[in-house]
Amino acid sequence: MAKSTSGNFFEDFRLGQEIVHAVPRTITTGDVSLYSALYGMRFPVQSSDAFAQSVGLSRAPIDNLLLFHVIFGKTVPDISLNAVANLGYAECRFLEQAMPGDSFTAKSEVIGLRENSSGKTGIVYVRSTGINQHGATVLSFIRWVMVNKRDHSAPAPDPVTPETATEVAGETLTVPDGLDFSAYDQAVAGSPYFFEDYAVGERIDHIDGMTIEEAEHQIATRLYQNTAKGHFDNVLQRDSRFGRRIVYGGHVISLARSLSFNGLGNGAFVAAINGGRHVNPAAAGDTVYCASEIVDRSPVAGRSDVGALRVRTYATKDVSCASFAQTGEMPKDNLLLELDYWLLIPCRA
Repeated sequence: MAKSTSGNFFEDFRLGQEIVHAVPRTITTGDVSLYSALYGMRFPVQSSDAFAQSVGLSRAPIDNLLLFHVIFGKTVPDISLNAVANLGYAECRFLEQAMPGDSFTAKSEVIGLRENSSGKTGIVYVRSTGINQHGATVLSFIRWVMVNKRDHSAPAPDPVTPETATEVAGETLTVPDGLDFSAYDQAVAGSPYFFEDYAVGERIDHIDGMTIEEAEHQIATRLYQNTAKGHFDNVLQRDSRFGRRIVYGGHVISLARSLSFNGLGNGAFVAAINGGRHVNPAAAGDTVYCASEIVDRSPVAGRSDVGALRVRTYATKDVSCASFAQTGEMPKDNLLLELDYWLLIPCRA
């Protein structure tokens, strides 16, 4: 009996299936340092224990996107090892603050299945959750992924496409325990702009670009223990629709988040992801630029020190976003990512 596995194909999934994912993972300060080195993150709460303590936390927390990638990576061997592409996200909520030294497991439920018209692939919808060592759910999200069929003649399941919320309500966002932005030091943080300084409809070109290196995107994907073949096996990918390895979409998300510091530097926490889609694949050698639009603003109930900005960030490859601030138009052929999310940001004292 074979002891190795080639992973699940589309016909292996069934509606309502519950999957417990291997392997438990502790996120350490070493992981945080490598994450910072890969993306150049500069958000002060996650960069400095002293700054984090000045806003009421015990130490610098794990960046919420690092947590997301680690939990996502847990799901890959069971959900998307044989994926063509990860397509989108919805209803992503960060429910508990994670700190270095915390350990995490993950589980998923299949909530939708739909075979594509070609009969060669299908879309798998899952709701995944991350759980810490205390049994608390720290993260929950829905994603959908296009997965190859092992046998093209295998019968198609009855199609079920789940309804997903268009947004996480701003008033339901979780604020980290103890967080107090009333004495937030904007000079040390590196940005003078607070919640009140952003207007709905405002568009921001984040200006800077970052080129994706082959080694870096593979190191990042291994950091998350993401084993998807499309990111690593160049021999296999020569015969794929892309003809080469493609970059894990989450790598582009974190690049965009890092680049957004120039304009959203006080956007301390990604509190939720309303939705997102990977419009086109990225590959090594592509240079990522990004721009953002303020979609909505929401006060946080009972708080005068922190507000929430709903932001839609776009990432492009090899084309700057300079014209976006004037026209609101993005270059469709070069668009990599659309990400709609909530940021927690300090209010002006």
